[in-house]
Amino acid sequence: MEQSLMQRFVQIFAWWTGTTWGTSFTTWLRGEFVGTDQFGNRYFRTRNGKIDPVLDMERRWVIYNGPADPTTIPPGWYRWMHHLGNEAPVNDGYKPREWQKPHQPNLTGTPGAHRPQGSILRPDPEAGISAGYDAWTPQ
Repeated sequence: MEQSLMQRFVQIFAWWTGTTWGTSFTTWLRGEFVGTDQFGNRYFRTRNGKIDPVLDMERRWVIYNGPADPTTIPPGWYRWMHHLGNEAPVNDGYKPREWQKPHQPNLTGTPGAHRPQGSILRPDPEAGISAGYDAWTPQ
């Protein structure tokens, strides 16, 4: 019982963990499912391709599978989401070019984040400081 109550609380307030009740309700009421990518993200658009009078185009949105991480949107879906093309890459057999790298998660804020030389968060913070540097100390 306590776990389901926590899940409900998270769904109401924590948009970054997936979808909230408001997004789920709007998607149910006005959304049309378009497709899913290899990461499990689900893509939607306004029902019947209805044009939004404010945007002057149809609205398109994604419900992430897990935490909201825009870097998990593949190039074909990125193209569709940003109205660079009208064909959704549902079964188009998209093949990445040789210079395109596979997805790597965004590690910002995690222990795996990049720590440049001299950062106090590095395991060896002194490793990046040059030997000729003398810190200033007040007299």
